[in-house]
Amino acid sequence: MRPRVLAAAAALLLIGGAAGSAAAGTPAGQPARTAAASAEVPAGVSAGVAVFDRQTGTFTEQLNTSTRFRSASVVKLLLALDYLWNRGPDYSVPAADRAWLEPMLRASDDDAASTYWSDHGGTAIITRMVSRLGLKDTAPPPTGYEGYWGYTALSARDTVTIYRYLLDSAPGPVRDFVMGNLRQSTRCASDGFDQHFGVAGAFDRQWAVKQGWSGSSYEKGTCGPTRTARATVARAGSPAADVDLTRPALHSTGTVGAGDRSIVAVFTLHPVGTSYGKAYTDIGRLTRSLNVPGATRPAGWWYGTWSDHVNVRPDPGTGNTRITQLPAGVEVLVGCQARGEVVNVPPYTNEWWAYLPQYNGWISNIYINSPDNKMPDVKDC
Repeated sequence: MRPRVLAAAAALLLIGGAAGSAAAGTPAGQPARTAAASAEVPAGVSAGVAVFDRQTGTFTEQLNTSTRFRSASVVKLLLALDYLWNRGPDYSVPAADRAWLEPMLRASDDDAASTYWSDHGGTAIITRMVSRLGLKDTAPPPTGYEGYWGYTALSARDTVTIYRYLLDSAPGPVRDFVMGNLRQSTRCASDGFDQHFGVAGAFDRQWAVKQGWSGSSYEKGTCGPTRTARATVARAGSPAADVDLTRPALHSTGTVGAGDRSIVAVFTLHPVGTSYGKAYTDIGRLTRSLNVPGATRPAGWWYGTWSDHVNVRPDPGTGNTRITQLPAGVEVLVGCQARGEVVNVPPYTNEWWAYLPQYNGWISNIYINSPDNKMPDVKDC
C-alpha cells in the first residue's frame, strides 16, 4: 500500500501540493504540455522573465524584464567574456585557463569565479562589461559587498542582451567556446547541487544553460559531492539598494532549439525558508508555462515526490550504486513505470518503479505522490 497520508503531508510541506497547482504550470500527474501560454508565476514567487525569438527578432514573453535580481552564478557569463575580450586574432584559451574556465561555465565552479574576481579587479569587471555590451540594468555589488560577485545586479533583458552578443556579435571562437561549454552543462554542479532545473528540465535538448542559485535555506547539494553550498547570503540591514539580497534566488538562463533559436532568461526569488526542492519545482513550472519558439517539450507525466534525497538507480532495484539523489520533494518527469524490487518503508511496501528519462534512472513509486502503488495514468515500460 502507498504511504498516502505521509506523501500528502510531505507534498504540502515540500512542494506546496503539486497535485492541486494547475495554475502554476504543468500539474503533477498530468502529461507534459505541448503548447504554452504566457508566464504563470507560482504563488509567493517573484519573477523576471524574457524570451526572445531570434528567428523573428521579437519577444514572446516579457515580465518584469528590467527588474534587478542578484545574479548569483549567472554573472559567470560576464567573467568569461571579460577574460576572452581582445585576446588576439585566434582567441585561443591556454590549457591552464581552460582548467578553470570550463568548470566555471559547465559546473558553475565558485572557486574559479572567486579567483578571477579577485585577480582582475572585482567590481571593475562588471563596469567594463556594462560599457562593452551596453547593459542597462547591470551593476556591481553594493557598497560593503564588493567581494560578493554573486551580488552583481542583473535583469532578464540584460541577460538576453548578453546572449545576443554571444550569438550574433562575438568573434566565432568566443561564441563557440562559451556556448560549447554551456551545452555541456553538468547535472551536478561543483557544489553538489542538481543544476538541471528551469530550461534544462522544461525542454529537450538542444539547449545551452547557465544557471544561478543563492539562499541560506537551501540544503546541502543532492548529487555528486554533498558539501555545504557557498551561497552568498546578506546580513540583516545590508545596503541592498533595489536588489533583494535576502530571499532565496534560483535563476535559469540560456538558449533553446535548433540554431539557438530562443533566448530564455528566468529570474526568481522565493519566500525566506523555501527549500531547494520547492524552488526547483516552482521555477520548473514557471519555465514550462512559457512560449518558447523552437522548443521541444519532453514526453511524460509530472509528479511530485516526498522524502529527503531519494536515490535515483540505474535499474528498478536497490542493488546498484545510485546515479544521483533528487532534491528533497522535487517534481519529476515520469516516462513510464515497471515492476521491480519490492521496497519497504514500514508499514508500506511497493513493487512499482518510475522511470525518469531526464535522469536515465529509476525511483521507487513509494516516493511518488500518487493515490495508488501504480500510477493510474502512466504507461508501463
